[in-house]
Amino acid sequence: MKTVGIVQARMTSTRLPGKILKTVLGKPLLEYELERLNMVPSLDVLMVATTTNTTDDPVVELCKRLNMPVYRGSEHDVLSRYYEAATEQKADAVVRFTADCPLIDPGISDSVIRHYIDNADDLDYCAVDVSTYPRGMDTEAFSMKVLKEAFKQGHEAPDREHVTHYIHTKRDKFRVWMKESGSAWGKYRLTVDTPEDFELIKEIIERLYPQKKDFSLTDVVRLLEGNPSLAGINDSVEQKKL
Repeated sequence: MKTVGIVQARMTSTRLPGKILKTVLGKPLLEYELERLNMVPSLDVLMVATTTNTTDDPVVELCKRLNMPVYRGSEHDVLSRYYEAATEQKADAVVRFTADCPLIDPGISDSVIRHYIDNADDLDYCAVDVSTYPRGMDTEAFSMKVLKEAFKQGHEAPDREHVTHYIHTKRDKFRVWMKESGSAWGKYRLTVDTPEDFELIKEIIERLYPQKKDFSLTDVVRLLEGNPSLAGINDSVEQKKL
């Protein structure tokens, strides 16, 4: 089984344009995320799927510098961009990541992917339960067959804009497993979509990265629990609705 991780990335975010290349300690956020995802042993290939817009040329340049495979496709039909990228790589299993998760925990992602691989005959879709894990740990693993079905059958606008929307709205058709944390970590927000989010992520990276480049979610939670004012930086931000 060839497992391909695809990070969707574009510069034209509505709430914080250019967020994925904002820098902390001289390094773009997307580079932190790709560095962390390269630590996931169950991925055979890691790549970025961006758009054909000239605004995303800097994303392509970063990928070239990092020797990271990159595919360019539609900005708004993200599902087609994913499907084409996965097809180009001849993927058997696809893992979806988004470029606004620079603190993603490689161990958590690997456990989701490994569960899917080990149970591929009995499951269609595995993911992090973002009600029990912080946003920013988002990892979704599914078969190429499921992605192809979504690509062929997902005709509504949300299906095209959000890669797994078709799967979520047709849950009765698919065999699903969600990884739960067993804790209250879901109250934290570790994704980057607003200036407040970036301020928090910047603080976390500056405090943890110089001492431990492969810091885990446990390290982040320990920092937040010891410094409640940090979590307060973005605790009023609401996740954008589909």
